[in-house]
Amino acid sequence: MLRRLENWFRPCATRDTAFDTLCASIGLAISADRTLGGLCDWVEAEAPRPVDLPVDGAASLKAAVIPVVLHYSTADPLA
Repeated sequence: MLRRLENWFRPCATRDTAFDTLCASIGLAISADRTLGGLCDWVEAEAPRPVDLPVDGAASLKAAVIPVVLHYSTADPLA
């Protein structure tokens, strides 16, 4: 199962630092419990895909999609 996290930051002097800190925090949270308390067999995040989103009449927003892959097994895939 693939899920994604979307994050964006308004323009400010520390937006790049805040963005990097958030990405690192997500990575640390996932690596701290790769099974989500036993709900998954394995969880892994892919590299963030950063992009600057244009805003009419204002500075762009910094955004990223972080794909998160959840590996799990089930007795009945249709249940």
